[in-house]
Amino acid sequence: MRTLGSTSIIFDLDGTLVDSEPNYFEAGRQTLAGQGITDFTWADHEQYVGISTQETLALWKERYGLTAPLDTLLAEKNRRYLELARAFTHVYPEMRKFVELLAAEGVPMAVASGSSPTAIEAILAGSGLDSHLTTVVSADEVAHGKPAPDVFLEAARRLGAAPADCVVLEDAAPGSAAAHAAGMRCIAIPYVAAQADDPAFATAGLLLRGGQAEFTAQSAYDWLAGTTPAS
Repeated sequence: MRTLGSTSIIFDLDGTLVDSEPNYFEAGRQTLAGQGITDFTWADHEQYVGISTQETLALWKERYGLTAPLDTLLAEKNRRYLELARAFTHVYPEMRKFVELLAAEGVPMAVASGSSPTAIEAILAGSGLDSHLTTVVSADEVAHGKPAPDVFLEAARRLGAAPADCVVLEDAAPGSAAAHAAGMRCIAIPYVAAQADDPAFATAGLLLRGGQAEFTAQSAYDWLAGTTPAS
């Protein structure tokens, strides 16, 4: 009998498993510069952490008055991002340990991300995480991105798991809200420390205000073991 019983784990990708935000920032900065917007900063980027690329670009079109078609901007940003991601994406060491710990016990796992399928595949393959994380759902494959629960519910469906048996790991408030809406427990690891007081994070079963600096594979596993109903 597994210590974690029927628990399944669903990982967000960007900012949770890997620190891909610097690559997203640079891809976005370059894309906007190509449209004549040259003052995009990291602080600007932080406002869009946890929001899908397509939704981010739709907001940029309105905010910056971009005239290029959304599809053109999306293709441009994705191209630039993939070039950066394939060159290097940092995997959080404790997250890698956690994935390996869960894999050793046979815990079902999935990735549910706002990134495109191509971007998810590139990161998982380049990091070697694809050997353990074979169930993958992109927001491009569902009707609504986070904070809607669609991507997490589809991940649970593909795992053959009941939503109530799923635990989501998330770094962003929209993702925490999506997990709650899906009826799933959540371990929240805020990427942006200043957002830890966002009401969406208050719904998390475990909130690590210190972000990745506070996360350890063993403590997360122990929390899961301590909150898993006896079977």
